[in-house]
Amino acid sequence: MADPHTLASPTHAELLIKKSRFVACVQPCASREDAVAVVAALWREHPGASHVCWALMAGGQSAAVDDGEPGGTAGRPMLEVLRHQALEDVLATVVRYFGGVRLGAGGLVRAYTDAVASALLKADKVPRRRRIVLRCEVPYALEGSVRRRLAVPEVSDLTVSHSSLVRFDFRVDADARAYLADQLDDIGQGRLVWLDPN
Repeated sequence: MADPHTLASPTHAELLIKKSRFVACVQPCASREDAVAVVAALWREHPGASHVCWALMAGGQSAAVDDGEPGGTAGRPMLEVLRHQALEDVLATVVRYFGGVRLGAGGLVRAYTDAVASALLKADKVPRRRRIVLRCEVPYALEGSVRRRLAVPEVSDLTVSHSSLVRFDFRVDADARAYLADQLDDIGQGRLVWLDPN
């Protein structure tokens, strides 16, 4: 099996099949929560649409949502396209405007498959970066310096909590971990403590 890839940025495609309009988008997406937010935004953007179907491969989790289309005719075929192309951390959405002509189950499967595949033809696929969870604590006096150092593209999902010390939880690209940890240790001057992230 090929190494998983993700997408560099969103790409779109539009198909017109027997008067129904299918507006497809494939985009990077790290979680189900993010996917649900994207779908809600699509409904606001396309209030006259009949369906907003979607499929997600993210963090080893998957989702396939038919949104009122007959079961298994939209979300599942879209998900299979993502799986077949070994994509991870990717959301596929298809907004359908019903054109008055029924496509039948086979026609729907083909339409949703083709819509996602068409968007992926234009997509810039990039190797998926392996990310590692790290956690550390510092005195309040060092919070600003640590925050500034963590404000880089290699770091994501940063959460900061305050108690007797300031705790940072974040993800970092695996290949940047050692360098970043050394820099944070320098900033901490012996006062930064690494915690078990589990």
